[in-house]
Order: sequence, then C-alpha cells, then structure tokens
Amino acid sequence: MPPSPAPPPESGRETRPLEALIEEFLHHPSLAARIVHVERQPAQAARFGEWPATMAPELRAALAARGLERPYSHQAEAIDAALAGRDVVVVTPTASGKTLCYNVPVVQQILQDQNARALYLFPTKALSHDQYRELHGLTSDCGRDIRVYTYDGDTPPATRRALRDAGHIIVTNPDMLHCGILPHHTGWIKLFENLRLVVIDELHQYRGVFGSHLANVLRRFDRLCRFYGTRPTFVCCSATIANPCELARDLTGRDFALVDQSGAPRGERTFVFYNPPVINKELNVRKSVRLEATRLASRFIARGRQTIIFGSSRVQVEVMTTYLKRFMARLHRDPDRIAGYRSGYLPTERRRIEQGIKSGHLLGVVSTNALELGVDIGGLDVSILAGYPGTIASAWQQAGRAGRKATPSLAVYVGSNSPIDQFLMAHPEYFFAGSPEQGIVNPDNLAILASHLKCGTFELPFTDGESFGGTDPRPVLQMLEDERIARHSGGRWHYASDAYPAENVSLRTGVNQNFVVLDTGNANRVLGEVDYNAAPFLIHTHAIYIHNAVPYYVERLEWDRRTAYVRQKDVDYYTDAEASSNIQVLSVDQEIQPTRAGSVLEARRFGDVSVATVVAKFKKVKFETHESVGYGDVSVPQLEIQTEAMWLTFREDLAADYKARGIELSAALQGLAHLLRNTVPIHVMCDPRDIGVSAMLRSPHDQRPTVIVWDRFPGGIGLARRLFGMEARIHRASLDAASRCGCTSGCPACVGPELASGPGAKSAAAALLRDLLEK
Repeated sequence: MPPSPAPPPESGRETRPLEALIEEFLHHPSLAARIVHVERQPAQAARFGEWPATMAPELRAALAARGLERPYSHQAEAIDAALAGRDVVVVTPTASGKTLCYNVPVVQQILQDQNARALYLFPTKALSHDQYRELHGLTSDCGRDIRVYTYDGDTPPATRRALRDAGHIIVTNPDMLHCGILPHHTGWIKLFENLRLVVIDELHQYRGVFGSHLANVLRRFDRLCRFYGTRPTFVCCSATIANPCELARDLTGRDFALVDQSGAPRGERTFVFYNPPVINKELNVRKSVRLEATRLASRFIARGRQTIIFGSSRVQVEVMTTYLKRFMARLHRDPDRIAGYRSGYLPTERRRIEQGIKSGHLLGVVSTNALELGVDIGGLDVSILAGYPGTIASAWQQAGRAGRKATPSLAVYVGSNSPIDQFLMAHPEYFFAGSPEQGIVNPDNLAILASHLKCGTFELPFTDGESFGGTDPRPVLQMLEDERIARHSGGRWHYASDAYPAENVSLRTGVNQNFVVLDTGNANRVLGEVDYNAAPFLIHTHAIYIHNAVPYYVERLEWDRRTAYVRQKDVDYYTDAEASSNIQVLSVDQEIQPTRAGSVLEARRFGDVSVATVVAKFKKVKFETHESVGYGDVSVPQLEIQTEAMWLTFREDLAADYKARGIELSAALQGLAHLLRNTVPIHVMCDPRDIGVSAMLRSPHDQRPTVIVWDRFPGGIGLARRLFGMEARIHRASLDAASRCGCTSGCPACVGPELASGPGAKSAAAALLRDLLEK
C-alpha cells in the first residue's frame, strides 16, 4: 500500500509555492537516494516577430482582443511561409502556440476570399472538438461570416449536408476523410475546388500502421485535388522527432520547410529521473512502478497541486486510479476528485473529465497517452510518467502537460524494471541530448496499399500509366481484377464490386471490428470498447476488466459477436494474460554474411514470416502487493499474421563451442531476445508492443540458433526493415544495459528473470553480445 504523505495543512490548501514543494521533494530523506538525475530547464523569455503586413484588420483586432499583439518568432515564420504557399512543418514544445501557426493563415485567406476553404486533420475526435472551440471563437471575433464545422461520426445527417456546401473550415480526422469525404467527393465539390490549406496536427502520431494508412489516404486525397484543379498548402505540427521533414514528405509526397526554434515563453521546469528502490538485491527487482508513481503523486495531490500520471496501458491506468481513490478516502476527501482517462470511455465521459481538469475540480488524473495530445486541459502543476511511454517524443509531450507560460512545473519519470527504463535511468544524457527517434511509415505495405487502391478506384478510375504516390499501382490493380473487384477497360481501371470498400478498412488496426463490453448487471449498458488485437488479453472469459477504477468480472466472451459480458465484482486482484508465438520463415529477401573469420553469425537476414500468437493462460495479480495469487486458462482463437522480420542466424556448431567455454547458448539467446525487446524501441520510434522478439535454439527454417525480431502488423510497417543494418548500435546498447545492471544472474531490467531466461543468462548474453560486436 502506498505510504501516506505528510498531512496537508488544516485548511486543505497548500500555501507554499510549488518551487518550495519541488525542493522538499528533491531533498526528502527517503526519496533523494532514488533520484538519479535532475534536469533544470530555465525559464525562457518570449521572442517576438511581426504579423504579416497584409493581415486583415478584423483578424488583427480579434487577436489583439485576446492579448496577442505580436506573434512569437516561430509563429511569424510559419505564418509567412504558409501565406507564401510553402508547405511547412512546425516542431516546437507543448503549449508553444502551434495552433496560431495555422489558424492565422487559414482565417486570413478566407477573409481575403470568401470562397476559400481549409481542411483540418487531428488524430482524435477529442482533439478535433477542442480545436474547433478555439477556432470558432477566433472566427466569431472577426465579425465576418466564417463557418467552422466539425465533421466526425457524431455529426448529425442534417448538419453534414449543410457543411458540405457552406463550411469554410472543416475540422475532422483521418478516419472521416477516409470513409466520409473521399468516397463522397462529388458532394464536397466546393471544398475540393476551393481548397487552399490543409492542416495536419500531431504529425508524430502518424507513424507505423496509422501513418502508413494516412499516407495512402493522402495519396487518394491528392488524386482528387488534382482532379478538381487545386494544390493546397500543407501546414503540419509535430513534437520533437529526428526526421519531421522526412516524415511529412513520406505522408504527403511534398518537400517541407522546417520551423523548429520556439519563441514562446516558458516557466522553469524541473525534470526528475526517479528509480524505485531495489527490493530484491540478488534479482535486482525494483519496487512496482505503479506503487511508486501513485505514492509520489499522492504527495502533491494532498497539498492541492493538480497532478497527472501517465500509464502505459489500460490496466495500469485503472489500477493506479484505484490506488489514488483509496488514498483520498483515507484522507477523508472526495475520491471523485480523482479520475482515470483512456480510450474505451464513452465520449461524454471523456469530455466531462477534460472539463474537470480544466476547471480545477479534479486534483488528480491517471491517463494513457490519450491525454498526451494537445487537448486543452490547462496547465497542471506536476506530471508523472509511470514508466517509459514508448518514445522520447511521447515522454516530452507528457511532461509538457505540466506548467504554464510563466510558472514553474515538475515532471517525474519513474523507472520500471524493464531494460529500456533502466537504460535511460543509467543514460539520462541520451534522453536530454535530443530525440534520436524517427517516425517510420511504409505506405507500400501490400495489405495497406491494396486496401486503399480499392478505395481509390471506387472514387476515381485509374488511368493507365498513372502513379499512386510514386508507386506503380498496376500489379495490385491486376490482382484486384483477378478478384473481380476492378475491371480494366478503355485504358482505365474501374471499380467493379458492389461492396463499399472504405467501411471495411480501419486506419488504426489491421482488423476493423472492435469488441463491445456490456454490463449485465445494468441492463447491458455499454461500458466501452476494446480493439481486436487487445481483446484476448483484456476481456477473455474470467478476466477482470477495470473501468474507471471499478472491477468487472468477464462472465463470457462471444468472439464471433465481438461482445464481452461483464458484471461488477468486488475483488482484490486484476488479471494479466500471457501469450506465446510460433514463427515460420516464408521468404528471405536480403542476406548479409560476415566477412571476417571466426564470427558467431552465419548470416543476418530480412524477409517475410508467418506468426501465430496464442493467448493460453492468465494470472491473477493482487492489488498493491502485485503478488500472483492464481492462474487460469484462456480459450480464444489463435491470431495469425504474415509480416516482415529481421533475424540473426548463428553458426550451427556455436552451441558446442559455447559449451566448451561453460556458456549455455539457450540462456544466451533468451537473454539477448529480452534485451532486444526493450532496447530496439529506443532506436526505432515505436512502442515496445509494436515488435515481437523470439529466440530459438533450433529454428524450424534451417535448424540453426536464431533470434528474430518482427513487426506486429500484417505485411510489416517498416520497423524490421529499418533495423536491418542497425544491429551494431542496438547490440552496444543491449550490452551496456546488461553490464550496468546490478543483479547477480538476471532480472527484468536486463535479460529477464532467471526462471524465464535460464541460469547464467546474464553472463551468457553479455558474452554473446561481445562476440557479435568484436567479430
């Protein structure tokens, strides 16, 4: 149970400034030893530019009424570029005013020409609604008839008809562009014929599967723009990543100007790396990140400071929300001043929580990365990251949720036992030196490309010789003709099926159907949704599904109907499902053999594989102590995909050589796989759950010792492809993680627990890595 913090003042409100509370935290006797790094980011004064000389008087007056007499320097630079017709990507910190970089040129062009149109793309509906309110306020203050509409799944049919003709600015998301606008472009003629600017916010979110889909959606969008005779300017905004211009180009096919020097003011930020105490020295097992994150948050919540905790999963969010609500009850305060926030909550519930944060009613919120994006919830005092959020860019976005323009803030990154967390705890300079991460997309993934060529053919026939985003579509179109989906006639490819293709293509996952969770104890009320790939882990029969800190027992899961039936149950545990994968090599597309004698490797290879994943067991984990209190069986269908992989094939006689040296090769391979699983995401901008890693003493493909890394999406999204050739850098990071770890023979922070990886896995994996690097 998280220890109670020092009691707050009797008034219930902290009177000391936040700076004093931060210093108390940094020098607290029981906490200071756990703080491994403190980064002070000094306050920054504003740097200003000038509004365009041609700015409409109405717009200048509306901005002045909001206290915006002059733009920050980066805003002025971006506005000038957009008005000059240059595609621009803006990369500045959270809360630096990126919204103005596109709102000003959009409104300015519409004030100059009432026929001008603009399209805004945001990755989530919540962000769309939030930005709509800001934009609507600005256009209203201009005193001119500028009509702003949100177009999403909640938009009534009558409004949809009106906004097609009358809307000057359409605020939507990629999903609605994909299935609501492009297939019905003949109803959006005024938009396409007069389109001047396209805004893509949160650019860094469009990577992997989602980004690969969006790149194809924008290829279809570009075809229709050319058909209607327009070429709109793109304004993109992003968090800090290594390749913003490259990512923007891969998504849109355009070359971009970069604006990355922020002129916005900033209060002082203290960024703390906190490593929980070791509770088992031999195994180097640290105290639970969930317990430590809630313990730290409780210190500030008790003193009236608004605090947000970011968790890495739905389960983690619900568990920590439960802990904080119990903490508030022990203080005899209102537990409803704590809330969880994640996908799966209904839209009305999410908006109520957002308003509660902004108004100050909620003192604490525990969220997945759903609140990482730019939804306006004001500036909180403290942001706590419960483990690595998947990318350094995400970590900065989450830390940026705390702080206002002129006030100090605190961000605390709490390390978990995972190798990636412990690597960053040992190398904070890697985090603060600048993001090495690259946004990766693979628009030519065959499954994704074929899906969007179906949609594109439905929207507008393809002409012989026509390119699709630089890709020759003919081979796929011929495949679609064989399937009687397309028909070639008169030098053009026409859509030939009765099916409406867009509705069967999900941009977020490989499978379109989500699972619905129904509360049987409350007239089958819909509690939320779970995506297809997560369903076997979260809502299998006998699972504990946690919603807003309330545990529900899954009575049954009807797979074919995509429905889970649950009832509220008072339990002191949650469930955690476990999976195993079987892999078969389908083809070897690239192979590099070592050039030096004595190498432990036979070859490095890249190609296509088939992966079958089985979720067969789950364990019951007790709240707060996190001890296992039972196990159970899971009965769900096997999940099968074909994807891309890279793998290391070792010499057939390596086991005998290592045995002579007293090294167990099986333990070395398992330890290496565990290290790769957690160090690869540092170098490739992905969540650890986006890749799979397995070790095999005898691979079914060639009977050789093998370690394989694959993309967890059908057809691959470019992660394994990018890794091929980066192995030396990854191996150095993995060896460093194993060498620095303080455990005796293996732990979750390096090669995994000894029971999982085998005896001697730590030293064996280190020996194997040294051999890989030396030879």
